[in-house]
Amino acid sequence: MAHVVESKKACAVNPLKMSQPLGASYAFMGLESCMPLMHGSQGCTSFGLVVLVRHFKEAIPLQTTAMNEATTVMGGFDNIEKAVLNIRQRARPAVIGICSTGLTETRGDDVGGHLALVRQRHPELADTEIVHVSTPDYVGAFQDGWARAVEALVTQIGQVEAPPDPRRVNLLPGCHLTPGDIDELRDLVEAFDLEPVFVPDVSGSLDGHMPDDWLGTTIGGAPLARLRTLGAAAHTVAIGEQMRPAADALAARTGVPYTLFDRLTGLTATDAFVDLLSTLSGRPVPARIRRQRSQLVDAMLDGHFHFGNVRVALAAEPDLLFSAGSFLAEMGVELAVCVTTTKSPLLERLAANEVTIGDLEDFEQSAQAAGCDLLMTHSHGRQAAARLGRPLFRIGIPIFDRIGNSHICHVGYRGTRRFVCEVGNLLMEHMPHHGPDDWPLPPAALAAAHGRTLPAIDAGRDPSTLLQGQES
Repeated sequence: MAHVVESKKACAVNPLKMSQPLGASYAFMGLESCMPLMHGSQGCTSFGLVVLVRHFKEAIPLQTTAMNEATTVMGGFDNIEKAVLNIRQRARPAVIGICSTGLTETRGDDVGGHLALVRQRHPELADTEIVHVSTPDYVGAFQDGWARAVEALVTQIGQVEAPPDPRRVNLLPGCHLTPGDIDELRDLVEAFDLEPVFVPDVSGSLDGHMPDDWLGTTIGGAPLARLRTLGAAAHTVAIGEQMRPAADALAARTGVPYTLFDRLTGLTATDAFVDLLSTLSGRPVPARIRRQRSQLVDAMLDGHFHFGNVRVALAAEPDLLFSAGSFLAEMGVELAVCVTTTKSPLLERLAANEVTIGDLEDFEQSAQAAGCDLLMTHSHGRQAAARLGRPLFRIGIPIFDRIGNSHICHVGYRGTRRFVCEVGNLLMEHMPHHGPDDWPLPPAALAAAHGRTLPAIDAGRDPSTLLQGQES
């Protein structure tokens, strides 16, 4: 069990975390025909916009109520009214998602009351769903904003009567899942002839595709009609501890039972998910899924030679920290340094001695003191990696010095296998004593691990080719 401590510094140095409003805006981008709206100053929105544009390399729809000194003092009703009317007139979204900021939260704007008055004065807004979520950026982090937005979606959007469908499964993914992760989970669910409904679904809007037509709102994502019929599903799957409040709220409102998975990276975690899908569908696990599992087991066997006793420093949002860290520990890695952004029940369960709620300065100093071999965090950790002379494995948001971030996949059997290969190859490249020329096991032991018999051979042959019956 890990001991959780909070950094007591007077200020953050090289911050690790991002704000709640940005996390909530990101969640709203997983809805079809949606316009996220930050209720605050233009600077707050511009900063968040830059972060997402640099990470996804895509056009990001994000608007602001453009609060200034005078409106901050007098109140933001006029700004909200003008923003909502302008957005409806110009973009005609199905949903407008309003996220508060530290500026308006400190002032104490009654956004719910403002919206009720706006709707009363403008009946033409009846065809536009408006969802408000309170996300002060002086508390919490990116993960908390996402979680609050999803909870608001399942509670504020009205449910309509729909016939129950035993094939439908609701999935509430956490913000640590990439568009590529959601695509992988969709393939797994559909392999059991089940119909997945993801809320939010950034795989439809931020997956890096070229749309046929340009729209001012999000392109793709979960349709509003699907959100209104979540009660017709047979089961709900929540992924990440951050999704527990939303799953509880949806179950209380619709009566649909749910199962929460704290992670879907790793063999045992994916086994549990696949077992649930088999139970819900009444179908056996398809042969191709069994094949993927076998490939993951083989990749873990091949990779554990290079993972064993490696000291890793990991910094990420709590759910991502737990997901990646737990699997790395299963591979024999020592989680020497763990830094995160906000509190979570998962932190104490992490296979580490200590977890620090802090920043990237804490991350760098602790990694240096612990003599870590590998650093894992987002792109803002690149300077620390350069100063310490250690390799950096990029994980989380933002990653702005690489392309293809939408397609990263580290969940399920195939995603976990990819994670093993990516990290293993980085270790082989930067750690000669973990490289392919220094096999930890003698040839006979390696062959036995694969369940094969080593033929009589001459000394000096590469055991990896011996298993294939090939000369080196």
